[in-house]
Amino acid sequence: MHATSRALRHLLVILALSLGGCAELGTLGNRDNAPAATDAEQWFKNGEFDRAGQAFMDIADGEREYRDHYRLRAAEAFREEGNLNAVAWALEGINARRLPEGEQPRLDLLEAELALSKKDAQRATTLLALDESKLPRPLRVRALELRARAQVLAGDAFASARTRVALNPALQGKDRERNENQIIDTLAQLDAQTLKQQGASLLPGDALRPYIDYALRRSGQALPQTLAQPGLPVGTQGGANALDGEGYRAARAVALLLPLDGQLKAVAQAVRDGVFAAYFSDTHMPRPQLRVYDAGNSAADAVSAYQRAVADGADRVIGPLRRDAVSAVFAQSPLPAPVLALNLPERGEAPPPGSAAFGLNPDTEGAQAAQHMLDRGITHAAIVAADSDWAERAAAAFRAQFEAGRGSVIGESRLKAGELNFSTSIKNALAALPAQGAATATPNSSTGDDAAGANNSGVFISMTPQQARLFVPQLKLAGYANLPVFATSHLFGGLINPGMDRDLDGVEFCDAPWLFDAVVGLPRHGDIANSLESARGAGARLFAMGMDAYALVAYIDWMSQHHDAYLPGATGQLSNDGSGRIQRLLTWARFTDGVATPATGSLQIGNPTP
Repeated sequence: MHATSRALRHLLVILALSLGGCAELGTLGNRDNAPAATDAEQWFKNGEFDRAGQAFMDIADGEREYRDHYRLRAAEAFREEGNLNAVAWALEGINARRLPEGEQPRLDLLEAELALSKKDAQRATTLLALDESKLPRPLRVRALELRARAQVLAGDAFASARTRVALNPALQGKDRERNENQIIDTLAQLDAQTLKQQGASLLPGDALRPYIDYALRRSGQALPQTLAQPGLPVGTQGGANALDGEGYRAARAVALLLPLDGQLKAVAQAVRDGVFAAYFSDTHMPRPQLRVYDAGNSAADAVSAYQRAVADGADRVIGPLRRDAVSAVFAQSPLPAPVLALNLPERGEAPPPGSAAFGLNPDTEGAQAAQHMLDRGITHAAIVAADSDWAERAAAAFRAQFEAGRGSVIGESRLKAGELNFSTSIKNALAALPAQGAATATPNSSTGDDAAGANNSGVFISMTPQQARLFVPQLKLAGYANLPVFATSHLFGGLINPGMDRDLDGVEFCDAPWLFDAVVGLPRHGDIANSLESARGAGARLFAMGMDAYALVAYIDWMSQHHDAYLPGATGQLSNDGSGRIQRLLTWARFTDGVATPATGSLQIGNPTP
């Protein structure tokens, strides 16, 4: 073969390799080596990496012009085999200057991996000073993963977590799940105070923030939230046809992914009934097709249900419901049909672009209760919560928000399931507060930092109705009759029961406004509850969530770009926090004569008129 033609052929093949990462390499070198190189590449493709590596080394021994290239290929084969000793052997004697420009980053990555195996973080960091944006995707993924490992080895766990967050969008399935778990494990190496300081330095929509929050929750703590303050309801800025023109984007086919059996069957039924109630009340014509898919009782079942829905032509998906299922579906990113998940992902990761996460999260309620108390001038709070996951989450969110607002938590306690006498819990939580002479806190009261006093103190509770009906009377008997009490929605069973709830008089709690008919334009709660059992009691909130989920689907795109816009929903004023999470601004209610009614000045929501 003419030398010039052969050199051109070598150049073209190497260029193709550099553009495609470690793609199949064509035959290089003299014509005698061509069959051997072809065989080696085929073994590489078949996963026979050790055999391929040995073959590449044999070819390199008989080459002069492309010796370095074939040794690099051998090293890459041995790396795939997991034999780093053989990688080091193959790289010995390579002259980087003799490699084409596109192959040099591959050499750097291999040498960086060897440096990491020897715990040489400095050398690895130097080798990884690459502009990964200019690398082919496979090499970019490797560069980021190796950089994250080097940063941990160098003692910079926060930088490593940040690098892995940048890596995450390029991964799918199990690879993405492993990377997200690594982010959490890396952050867990830092103490809680450092995590809080780092979290406070981040913007609200920073993709790293949810992982810091998740890591903190392992120790019962949390980051304060940026509470939604949306300004304009959707459908109010576009003239006479605003509802159809401004923000509204009709779906063609909506898939609803819910478990039809199992532990969450009752929960799913209430959500499903709410979705269908909103669907049949939809005045937009034609309405989209709406089809229910069984999401099963595992993450794999939910992924399969999503794939079936897409294959059937769904262009919007509502669900799934389980947190692990939400994470699994999101990990399939990019998603051909945008998803409105009915829970937050398991590790708090941000939804893929175009999708969103929506749920009735106790964290939201705890944070808003803290802000509500601070707005009332209460600067000292005791926390009493049930010994359960949802109550712990609410308590952690309350503490984080309250302390971020310069409030002071004077004590905490937990109520065990089945416990009837709460005197010890009351004493432990309120020991810093004098029992006698308590007066109800008033707006604009003193916010000084002196010792806890009754005039600027209150109690935050997160517990079941049964526990609250025992706790509040015992709190009063302990000498705190006039101390204001604020709660999450969990203490309200959703039914009017004056005989049992009269002991809760004076307690304020945040909840879904639809339960109190505080949303103009939606059907009355009582009217639907009279017809559908799933809209009664505690299930009413899930029913309201279903109504909101259907309404949100048409506005997801608009709200993702307009963070001051909100949808007046059954579960609250709904807005996008900028990271694909739907926030709820709740209403406040108070028990009076055993009946829960909206508190004075509480949120009143109006729906845009179709």
